[in-house]
Amino acid sequence: MNAHQLTGRCSSHITWLSDTLGIHKDMVNAWTKLANAARQDGFSLKIASGFRDFDRQLSIWNRKFSGELATKNKHNEVVNFSSLSDEEKVTAILLYSALPGSSRHHWGCDIDVYADNLLSEGCKLQLEPWEYQEGGPFISLTSWLKNNSESFGFFFPYDKYRGGVAAEPWHLSFRPISHECMNHTDLACITEAIEQSNIAGKTVILKKLPDIMNQYIRNINMTTRHNKGE
Repeated sequence: MNAHQLTGRCSSHITWLSDTLGIHKDMVNAWTKLANAARQDGFSLKIASGFRDFDRQLSIWNRKFSGELATKNKHNEVVNFSSLSDEEKVTAILLYSALPGSSRHHWGCDIDVYADNLLSEGCKLQLEPWEYQEGGPFISLTSWLKNNSESFGFFFPYDKYRGGVAAEPWHLSFRPISHECMNHTDLACITEAIEQSNIAGKTVILKKLPDIMNQYIRNINMTTRHNKGE
């Protein structure tokens, strides 16, 4: 993986499963096996979001920074951006949205998953924690993934809140590829991507980037287990 692949500025490492959904070419087999196993146990496992390029992540970031797109806090409440400083806006956004150039979705080996057969008719997927918790439509899927996903090489990088990114029970990462990507992602390549972009809050971001790297990018579930497919 080169710097442009790691920061989502090209898609040469991606296999497209549809016009809009792509995953890392070396993860296709593992994903197929995971989805087939889930199907056998009654879950129609789907990918809500796979590869996301820099420009798409940038659009999400800039719309949140401007207040056009809602940003939620850890209590699932919408944050009022009108009274926040640029630094406070950056911190608020990073709870759920990655900095462009640093998103694990750039790598194509991280996916947001759900089971469409567990959604009631007329209900729309929100990708919010309550959906995967007790009383939510995907609680049984949460349990199944915890018990089975690592057998196929997947793990939860955001299994719990560690003072950086909020817990994301829908976010799976394919360990054999993502660990290599993490090892090759450094401050220099992210800085270059940010400097060349029109990102909102650029001055604050560049100043805080070393801290963002430690608190939000590298601060994940680092449990190491050897699984099938690794």
